[in-house]
Amino acid sequence: MRRIFVMLTFLACGGPVVAQGPMPATDVSSVQVQAFLKALPRDAISDLPIRVADVGGPHVGIYGVFRPKSMPGDAIAHETRTAEVYYILDGAGTLVTGGAIADPKPPPDGRRAGPRGDRIDGGVSRRVSAGDIIVIPGRTPHWWRSLESDIHYLIVRADPDGTLPLK
Repeated sequence: MRRIFVMLTFLACGGPVVAQGPMPATDVSSVQVQAFLKALPRDAISDLPIRVADVGGPHVGIYGVFRPKSMPGDAIAHETRTAEVYYILDGAGTLVTGGAIADPKPPPDGRRAGPRGDRIDGGVSRRVSAGDIIVIPGRTPHWWRSLESDIHYLIVRADPDGTLPLK
């Protein structure tokens, strides 16, 4: 799993980060990931940080996600340049990216998460399952159209502006 984190971080950042001095590595063990995912509530969509590290200006976050089959969620386009790399751990579903959010609504509670809607028109649909990796550029609409089962996945968020809070 460590190789996957290194690869996803490399992909998300666009290559190696050049710093003035040596930078410490941030480790997230398989045991930590499994314990984190096990502790997530089973009756809600969870997207919470496991770790967020400063990599010399930009921040890179590792998030754990649990999405119950009964709650695929809204279509969303984050209003940020932060890219997301999804690594599917278990479960399967249909993920739609690109296109346009149909009948967009502002985010709930005034959050800066970006517009939301019930669906995406004109996007690319693909079935994803355990082991798949999907890279979603910032500001790209994305939506879980359907889930075949509950799903766990990791998100690596590369934040070029360094706005993700460190954890």
